[in-house]
Amino acid sequence: MADRAALEDLVRVQGERVRGLKQQKASAEQIEEEVAKLLKLKAQLGPDEGKPKFVLKTPKGTRDYSPRQMAVREKVFDVIISCFKRHGAEVIDTPVFELKETLTGKYGEDSKLIYDLKDQGGELLSLRYDLTVPFARYLAMNKLTNIKRYHIAKVYRRDNPAMTRGRYREFYQCDFDIAGQFDPMIPDAECLKIMCEILSSLQIGDFLVKVNDRRILDGMFAVCGVPDSKFRTICSSVDKLDKVSWEEVKNEMVGEKGLAPEVADRIGDYVQQHGGVSLVEQLLQDPKLSQNKQALEGLGDLKLLFEYLTLFGIADKISFDLSLARGLDYYTGVIYEAVLLQPPTRAGEEPLGVGSVAAGGRYDGLVGMFDPKGRKVPCVGLSIGVERIFSIVEQRLEALEEKVRTTETQVLVASAQKKLLEERLKLVSELWDAGIKAELLYKKNPKLLNQLQYCEETGIPLVAIIGEQELKDGVIKLRSVASREEVDVRREDLVDEIKRRTSQPLCIC
Repeated sequence: MADRAALEDLVRVQGERVRGLKQQKASAEQIEEEVAKLLKLKAQLGPDEGKPKFVLKTPKGTRDYSPRQMAVREKVFDVIISCFKRHGAEVIDTPVFELKETLTGKYGEDSKLIYDLKDQGGELLSLRYDLTVPFARYLAMNKLTNIKRYHIAKVYRRDNPAMTRGRYREFYQCDFDIAGQFDPMIPDAECLKIMCEILSSLQIGDFLVKVNDRRILDGMFAVCGVPDSKFRTICSSVDKLDKVSWEEVKNEMVGEKGLAPEVADRIGDYVQQHGGVSLVEQLLQDPKLSQNKQALEGLGDLKLLFEYLTLFGIADKISFDLSLARGLDYYTGVIYEAVLLQPPTRAGEEPLGVGSVAAGGRYDGLVGMFDPKGRKVPCVGLSIGVERIFSIVEQRLEALEEKVRTTETQVLVASAQKKLLEERLKLVSELWDAGIKAELLYKKNPKLLNQLQYCEETGIPLVAIIGEQELKDGVIKLRSVASREEVDVRREDLVDEIKRRTSQPLCIC
């Protein structure tokens, strides 16, 4: 064992020698000679049987975020959170895992994507799949009947990730929900308004919000002759129409799910229609659909919804689309999904197929599934697909080669001469105590040029320079990094001057 340890030391030393020669740009013959010695030593060492091979990587469907990526991500979150707060929402949080039975039977065919945790001899647990079911559990557990809340947190899905399109196994959801008994369609209209406000503020391109109603879908299936037992499974087929052709969807319905071809054709006549309030009025006159109570209720509510959307000034962004199905089992009324109309087309950008960027709907029965007495709390909400939005913003910044600040430092405390570390420490402490975001270099006697270069690299806008003459005069030299202009500022006025100069927020997306 001792011999092996000695050999490992020799390999390490020889490896450092090879690296050193490469850095010094030594001759190829010399490097080759030393590499040969290294390989000979490694051959003597033999296979590393004692240690298992370990690959340093993140798990499939996950990723790390660099400071630059996190700076952009925080900006996106700020836009979303400020909108949620503008509409009067409170914030809550729930555990990252729930009892398995809490999540079971809530997601239809997507239930297979839930991560179950290994039984540790206690409760059977699963990682949360979304934030809606935990919210419904929270309402029932706390006997709440009225709340407007937002929740931003990570969720987990055992999906096949497509990370270039913003699809992951671990990802953030940004949810806004209104729970309570209110007059029809007022909260629903506000949710759509919020969705439009956020997508417009993020400037990710033109978008369209597709709207439908689960009651219209169920009524449509009934009048077309779909058996009750096949409603949900046919619904999940219809939901694929934004990705594949009607012929493929029909083949799935008939071939895989056993639906009669003539029933599928009748569904096809409906689900390929889309439009605005005129389509709602047309379907209200439809001889078959108008005879179905559920469909009639849904169409009546959609007509009212379009009135409110017109008042909110967003009706032009909304399309009534009969193919929108939203596969989740818990939706009971209005459903909606925002899609980008076309990929961003700024110079140098590649087309980006990111699909849906926000979605939501009404789920009036979910809380009742958790309440011991089955008491229902009507709810409507939306979820912003922040990972997909982040992919778009990130690619745009790379294409434009825009510099992104990863810190918020307002000023660097610098010195022009040696032996001024104590003065720098005193000044930076004064600035921190006054709420100024300040830094200094961790060297006793840094060169002024290095300090200014650090500001250029990190985007720090100001430098507070201390020199012997400034100390005698009771002033600090304040330098603008961008313009290189310098002014003497009295020490007692420095905080106000820094605040005045850095009061404009910096945009990074």
